[in-house]
Amino acid sequence: MAELKRCRWVSQDAEYQHYHDHVWGRPVVDGQELFAKLCLDGQQAGLSWITILKKQRHYEQAFANFDPALIATFDQAKVEELLQNPGIVRNRLKVQSIIRNAKAYLAMQEQGEDFSEFLWQFVGGKTQINRLGDGDDPRATSPESDAMSKALKKKGFNFVGSTICYAFMQAVGMVNDHEVSCHCYQACCEQARR
Repeated sequence: MAELKRCRWVSQDAEYQHYHDHVWGRPVVDGQELFAKLCLDGQQAGLSWITILKKQRHYEQAFANFDPALIATFDQAKVEELLQNPGIVRNRLKVQSIIRNAKAYLAMQEQGEDFSEFLWQFVGGKTQINRLGDGDDPRATSPESDAMSKALKKKGFNFVGSTICYAFMQAVGMVNDHEVSCHCYQACCEQARR
């Protein structure tokens, strides 16, 4: 049986391959799921995504399954407890960013802003489909990720630079950056939010 053709960035790690094949690039529209993914992508700053992917379950346990209402109640004692958790990246600024982002998310809700609609507006509400060849490198930022980053920062979020926003947009299917030869490309095109 022939091995599946995947994007070049995918290693032989089975967990990474599963993420690529079943998660990355599939459109996500649930606001809380988008919040969780944005927080996880922020944890990636300065690290590889596989590092965070392998810690995802620990993050979900440590951060109340990314329930913004619960995270917003975390106090300094909870921050200190989290900084002792070997299952997550023990960086004070990154831990505090999830709490800060939960508060910003809740403030948007209180103002009647739908988080999913807010984020998807940067791609006009539909998936942008790029046609990357085998030799093409996906970009690290875009005008859309620049705008998303700026708007999120204005709302009070942090660890949401343009590079993080672009990686997030790829992961949640706002951008389809699967290589055309990848076995997931067509499936993600078919699932694209139109």
